[in-house]
Amino acid sequence: MPRGPSAQEIAAFLRDVREHTKNGTDPAALAARKADLFGRIAAACPEDKNAAEVAASARAAADRARNR
Repeated sequence: MPRGPSAQEIAAFLRDVREHTKNGTDPAALAARKADLFGRIAAACPEDKNAAEVAASARAAADRARNR
């Protein structure tokens, strides 16, 4: 079974979210990272249908952000 993201990876993402709110970094890159993290969580918990739905929603949002 795939492993989900580590606590360090999630912490690094949250630091980048905070940095984005201060400096306006690339929202598409941030959305893609978020989608990757949620996708990995969903892959690590295949029985959790809610996790799969959240991951799919995050991926759709990342795709929209990339196409802007």
